[in-house]
This record gives sequence, C-alpha cells and structure tokens, in this order.
Amino acid sequence: MKADRVADPRETRLRERLETIRARSEKSTSWRSSTRYLSRLVNKQGFVPVRTRLAREDIAFLAGARDEVIAFADLGIRLLELHRPQEAGGITSDPDSPIRRCRACMWRWPCPTFRAIDDAIDK
Repeated sequence: MKADRVADPRETRLRERLETIRARSEKSTSWRSSTRYLSRLVNKQGFVPVRTRLAREDIAFLAGARDEVIAFADLGIRLLELHRPQEAGGITSDPDSPIRRCRACMWRWPCPTFRAIDDAIDK
C-alpha cells in the first residue's frame, strides 16, 4: 500500500501562486498584435499616447506583470545556476566529448530541469 504524500505547505503555496499567475495571464488580452502598430506612435518625448478599453482582467494582469516577470527571470537564473554541467569522470570512447552530468541532480546532461527551462523559454 502506498503512503499518502503529505503536501509541503510551501509547495502548496507556491503552486497556488503560480496557478494564479497563469490564470490571470490567460484571462488577459494579448498585446502582441497591437505592439507593431503602437511602436509607430512613439512621440518626441518617447511615449505612446494610448487610449484603449481595458478589461478588469487586463488591469489585474498589468498591475503585477513587471514584478512577476522579474521573479520568474530570477527563478530561471537560479535554476540554471544550480543545474549546470560538470564532467562525470570515468572512461569514454571519445576523449573530446567527455560524459557530463548535472551538478545538482546528477542526471546525464542536459538534465530534465534544464530541458524543461529550455523548452519553456524557447517557445
């Protein structure tokens, strides 16, 4: 019989925070198509005079977007600092390409954590 996994309250809190950020982001409107047009409207002072209708979800997203993006960038950098390659040592048939492993989890390089970050960033 498998023992029930006891949830760490920190993990639960972080998971809820990330799910909230994701939900708020998905509800907001993408500005991707508008940015091409808006970039041509930059005035002499370096600003774009914008008049638009923003939904409540858009305002909630924009209110925290800067801080959340900085936090996610910091998280990514910290994870990359932890999950980086090191030579695994041992004998290899190709001395120019030694076997490498992750410093943190000891998986063969690139480790699953690095691949997940790479996949998420390169979308």
